[in-house]
Amino acid sequence: MTLIFSRLSLSHWLGWMSLTTIATLSLGVCPRAGLSADFSADFSADFSVDFSVAAVSKQTTPTEAPKKQPQKDEFPPNPLELTAPDPLLPGGLKTPLSAVDRPRLIAALADLNAQASAKLKAGDPIAAFTLWNRELRLRRALGPLEEVTALGRVGDIAWKQNQPNQVRVITLRLQAIQAQVQPPASPKPVTPVIADRSQVLPALGTAYQQVRSPGLALSVYEGMVAEARQRKDASAEVSLLNTIGQLHLSWFDYPKATAAYTELLNLAKARGDRPNETASLIQLAYAHEQAKQPRQAVIYQQQLVASYLNSPQQILIPALKLRMADNYAASGQFALAEQAYQETFTLSQSLVQLAYAAEALRKLGALYRQNDRLDAALKIYEHLVGVGQQSSDLYGVMDAYDQIGQIHLTRKAFAEAVTAFNQGLELAKQINHRADYFTNQIQMAQKSLR
Repeated sequence: MTLIFSRLSLSHWLGWMSLTTIATLSLGVCPRAGLSADFSADFSADFSVDFSVAAVSKQTTPTEAPKKQPQKDEFPPNPLELTAPDPLLPGGLKTPLSAVDRPRLIAALADLNAQASAKLKAGDPIAAFTLWNRELRLRRALGPLEEVTALGRVGDIAWKQNQPNQVRVITLRLQAIQAQVQPPASPKPVTPVIADRSQVLPALGTAYQQVRSPGLALSVYEGMVAEARQRKDASAEVSLLNTIGQLHLSWFDYPKATAAYTELLNLAKARGDRPNETASLIQLAYAHEQAKQPRQAVIYQQQLVASYLNSPQQILIPALKLRMADNYAASGQFALAEQAYQETFTLSQSLVQLAYAAEALRKLGALYRQNDRLDAALKIYEHLVGVGQQSSDLYGVMDAYDQIGQIHLTRKAFAEAVTAFNQGLELAKQINHRADYFTNQIQMAQKSLR
């Protein structure tokens, strides 16, 4: 008996027959009672190829290791190093631009930049940076200054758009240009040194900042400082040290910022440069404040006060004295803080700077309350009421009455507290602010009277 199985029948058989059964069938042995020898022989003859153990195992268990896929490069090709010809620059980068070609190329690159900006605005960053990369490749023909400026511009956009690979390739190109700009370390440079370094180097520093590489920017500026010192260019040295200090401040590296401004301060003092001395003192005080070092900040603020006396800058002293008082308080020097707040108030009154006078009184009152000097605090806030009325600061007067009421509550002088809160409530209604708060305070104080 001969049976003919279709491929569909074969798939059904494979679904439920075990490999052992298949193996025995391929050997011509009937696995089950009831099947004739003819069936077994015919089955074996017709399907020995498809049902053999070797064939099945070849289909189900590979005996050969799969071919390894070639590993992809960690980074795609650098889009700024592509060398394909460009219609906008038929002669290539090595052909000098004529007086006619240069303005044409500049106009074409400006158009590419505009197209890229439009693509980015339309939500297509891939197309945008493809256009920008083409622009940057062609910018090389215009010289290093044009290229570096464009690299910084596009790098800033790439960083803001979270395009790390784009930032990386731009940074690499900037480093390549820097290697050409910097003086060669050996007498036989491998790469040509760019002639107009005085413009390209500052542009490089700016571009590095735009791609958020402060370390690379500092390497440029520090090299420029060394060169300025060699040629004894004091103005350039001061300007570059200021740039370095600002860069450290912008990246919250206060110790290095302090070092830069200390160097500037010493230079200014040695040269009798009062403007730069003052500027350095301001930055040093600020850097120490930001670094939570109030004691050190006061040292430079004291020098500033001394420099402002008997000069048109005297009007700056009240604000400076107020910061000094805050720094004394922050460092636990309460006696010095009290004295500085009082001096601020007195000087502010004489200069008719009532805002600083009121602020000094508010902070002095808070300092007294913090140190449980309630009688002194009460007098300060009563005085603050008069200053606020003098400057028509209704909110300030209302707040002073609130503080007076709180002090009376603390001293359990509830009748006086009710009086103060009522005065505050009248002002609150005038300015339509915190009326409910004063009403609640009055009710609480009145309950305590009963």
